Amino acid sequence: MTNETRQVVPAAHDFKAVFLTPKPLIGTIHLEPLPGAPQYRGAAMADIVARAVGDARRYVEGGIDGLIVENEGDIPFLKPELVGPETVAALSVVTAAVVEAVDVPVGVFCLANATIQSLAIAKATGARFIRANQWANAYVANEGIIEGSAAVSLRYRSAILAQDVKVFADVHVKHGSHAIVADRTIAELTHDTEAFGADAVIATGQRTGDPTTVQEVSEITSAATRPVLVGSGIDPSNAKELLSIANGAIVGSAMKENGVWWNPVSVQRTRSIVME
Repeated sequence: MTNETRQVVPAAHDFKAVFLTPKPLIGTIHLEPLPGAPQYRGAAMADIVARAVGDARRYVEGGIDGLIVENEGDIPFLKPELVGPETVAALSVVTAAVVEAVDVPVGVFCLANATIQSLAIAKATGARFIRANQWANAYVANEGIIEGSAAVSLRYRSAILAQDVKVFADVHVKHGSHAIVADRTIAELTHDTEAFGADAVIATGQRTGDPTTVQEVSEITSAATRPVLVGSGIDPSNAKELLSIANGAIVGSAMKENGVWWNPVSVQRTRSIVME
């Protein structure tokens, strides 16, 4: 892919305009099961909101620069087109409450790869960005074959006048097989992700909490013309090295009590990574 091709779809706006720091750490708020999910057992929305807001405030107390709200408790996830209105409604309520509760930028990630729904939620709640884990290519994911959502999502973003909502997109996606793109280099996948309009690109491990390798971050950073975020596996032992290469990180498990993603946020663990 030539440099000219890579610039066909420009970034919507400046990454740095979202955050007040050149290398933001974004804390993940992993929600408990929402209405309609297999493990939902009738928890009141008020209680789900209260837990999410509590996590958000502890993150901010620990010095985090931004937050992203995810319906991680809805596992096993549906294909994007099957994500129902009950999920969108619940995720909207929680995201709006988090946006209202804190003074740092908030994003939203409707799983799995439900970027249309994520954009709608962001537009309605004031969230500043979304995450897309399959943006420019097709992958065999846990949910089945998932096609990249950039083409329809960018048109939808324009239709609802949400160009100010940024898209942070995974390059070498986790939780799935890379068989379809096995003949493509990480550099080529990075170019694809940028050419298809991602505002920042994400380097990840194989699954939630797994470390992202220095080699992968370096390869993506070398190929990218836009900001690179480390998307999983940041902890006190590797934060300094990875953040010396990347432009920021999305962190979750390492900032939770005992390092487990479904536990509450630990202010102390958050500070230990922020201080790195």
